[in-house]
Amino acid sequence: MNSTEGRDVVVVLGQGYVGLPLAEAVVESGAKVYGFEINPARVETINNGQSHIDDLSDDQLKSMLAAGYEASADTAVLGAADFAIIAVPTPLDDGGGPDLRAVEAAARALAVELKPGATVVLESTTYPGTTEDVVLPILESGGRVHGEDFFLAFSPERVDPGSAEFGIRNTPKLVGGLTPEATEKATRFYEGFVDTVVPLAGAKEAETAKLLENTYRHVNIALVNEMARFCHDLDIDIWEVIRGAASKPFGFQKFTPGPGVGGHCIPIDPNYLSFQVKKTLGYQFRFVELAQEINNSMPQYVVGRVSELLNDQRKPLNGSKILILGITYKPNIADQRESPALPLVEILRARNAEVSFHDPLVKEWDVAGERISRVPDLDAALEEADLVLLLQAHASYDMDHVARLSKTLFDTRGAVAGQEGVYKL
Repeated sequence: MNSTEGRDVVVVLGQGYVGLPLAEAVVESGAKVYGFEINPARVETINNGQSHIDDLSDDQLKSMLAAGYEASADTAVLGAADFAIIAVPTPLDDGGGPDLRAVEAAARALAVELKPGATVVLESTTYPGTTEDVVLPILESGGRVHGEDFFLAFSPERVDPGSAEFGIRNTPKLVGGLTPEATEKATRFYEGFVDTVVPLAGAKEAETAKLLENTYRHVNIALVNEMARFCHDLDIDIWEVIRGAASKPFGFQKFTPGPGVGGHCIPIDPNYLSFQVKKTLGYQFRFVELAQEINNSMPQYVVGRVSELLNDQRKPLNGSKILILGITYKPNIADQRESPALPLVEILRARNAEVSFHDPLVKEWDVAGERISRVPDLDAALEEADLVLLLQAHASYDMDHVARLSKTLFDTRGAVAGQEGVYKL
């Protein structure tokens, strides 16, 4: 390990979409930073200056390395930490509940190596009570005592991948410790590189605040998705409806419909809250479960609309050439986590459609172990396809040009002005 020269030593456990940008922000604060990562291949790639995420360029990573940042799979670096930040994945398990294995593994590693007086912060999104009921017992399993030997807090990540407006520094940071002293130590840490830090009453409040943020989005997206469906049946333009409502300067926030929801936050995080409510209180969080039902049904609904449009042309879905544009979960990034394109293409292929795709940010796409054909010539593919299905309107697409070349374009994002051959969600 390199000399720390009196600086705080910070170890960020997990060097993915959350952990690596966080490590960059901490490096800029002047601390000595280690990125702990259990994947040796990823450690090697990072230390060679090759970024694997959209929000950090190779040049930015090389600047981090020049400032003393190191990625490591060696648990010995954990013992140097003044501050250890857990930023590992928390997916859903096969039963739809939280999969905390990565969090537990990180806590177990820290329990062995943690030095006296260190502060541990969990950033991984999870259900209320995880910090206190899961992480704390593991850290204390070796005889350490919270408040004497170490301090523990929760501070939810608020990364908005691909955003040009909001980053770690200018996005307010929530902090809730298990004790006031833990809150104070974690708050002081984040104030070194975040403009606004918001201390909360405790870890459970911070955990729940994160889930409220994403549940709010999840429920409102489900609302406009359901409205899009009945507006279509009533021959009402949902996009005009939203444009009109959004002109109100108070009491309304604009949400738009789409082919489903993606990313880590919206399709997954609200389930943590629903899981905990049912487990602890014994009843359902009905808003979340209804929103999940509506949003999860959108890929099937889109395929139904595609089938109707082809039927109007006297073509069956079976054997028709469907070109999908944009397979990432949000525009202008390459991130495909939980993208609705995945269940949608599985439905299309199950109905024997000939599916190909184009995405300026994705070169290869495997679905259920099979490679989906990426078209080499977009213009030729647009002209050849029986139907073009726009799932993600990346900025590099000239949508008017796409519309002109397409026989039939089904626009699920409201990206194209009304014209012949263009149909909206």
